[in-house]
This record gives sequence, structure tokens and C-alpha cells, in this order.
Amino acid sequence: MTEKDENITNEANMEEAPELENHKSSEKKNQKRWYIVHTYSGYENKVKSNLEKRIEYMNMGDKIFRVEVPQKTVTQIKGGRKQEKEEKIFPGYVLVEMIMDEDSWYVVRHTAGVTKFVGSAKKPIPAKESEIKKIIHRSTTQTQKIEMDIKVGEKVRIISGPFAEFVGDITEVYPDKAKLRAMVSIFGRETPVELEYKQIQKL
Repeated sequence: MTEKDENITNEANMEEAPELENHKSSEKKNQKRWYIVHTYSGYENKVKSNLEKRIEYMNMGDKIFRVEVPQKTVTQIKGGRKQEKEEKIFPGYVLVEMIMDEDSWYVVRHTAGVTKFVGSAKKPIPAKESEIKKIIHRSTTQTQKIEMDIKVGEKVRIISGPFAEFVGDITEVYPDKAKLRAMVSIFGRETPVELEYKQIQKL
């Protein structure tokens, strides 16, 4: 290659550079990302429903892709009966997967029940993909959390484990861990035993 050819090639590359930068910038701008939307407390599912209707009505399916309210299953045991309910992992927040531009921002921001995007008023901040994956994974594989209406001083029968069939008096309750501590009489001695909710039955 002659010196002249090399100069022409370099000039061409220099001319193409701004276009390449603009293309990259445009690609980044049109990237599908997850955003976190703040809602009025208790309106999360209503916001999801309202937003999904607006996406369909305003033909925004090519810019707003998914709306998620992360939830986990909670098993409550009241009066010896099991009941299951859905509990929100992040009350007051909804996750939206979208390409952010003025139109998509407007559709989400002006959905009934939405108060704001997480980030500054003019510049919503996209969430990290890794964090969103953890949240969604947690909501789909979350082990059931068991809630029981029990309190210190009540008697329980142990129904599984090494102390099955023993009766104990509750001395401490740890609702966040679904566990309790009870005093059990073993060979005439009061022995403290830590138990999971699923191992006991109220008397």
C-alpha cells in the first residue's frame, strides 16, 4: 500500500468514526432494560393491570415488554387450618422491562397508581440485570414461609423430628425464621428445644 493509499484509508476511517459512535449511542439508547416504578402502597397489582391495558390500547408492545410484581407464597396456619396467600417481596414497587424514550416514559409514568420511576425525575435509572434476575428467581423459587398464630406460654405437640409426640411450652417465637423455642420434659428434666413451625401442632 502506498503512502497516499494509507492516508486515504485513514481519512475514511476518521470519517466513519462519528457515524459508528452515533450508531453505538443509538443502540444503547434503544436497549431493552428493566426499570423500577414506585406505586401507591397496595396498588401494585392494579398498576400492573392498568399498565398492561395501556400498552395494548396505545400499541406500545414494541417498547414495553413485561410488567412484574414479584411475589412469594406464604402459608398461614390459623386454627389448625392451612391457608396460602401471595405476599409481595417489594411492596410499593413494580418492575417494567422497556425501551426508555419519551413515549414509553409517558405511558408508564401516567398510568393510574404510578407515582414515579426510581431515579431522578427526568432520568429514570435502569436496574442491574443481575439484580432483576435474582428478584424474579426469588419470586418463582421462593420456599414457602409459614406463619402461625402462636405465642409464648402456649402448648404445642411436636409432630416430627427426634422429639415427635412430646408436648412443649413455647418460651420464644421467631416469626421471621418460622421457628420457636419450647421447654420439653424429657426423662423428668425440662429441656429447651428449637423447632420449626412445620414440626409442631397447636394444642
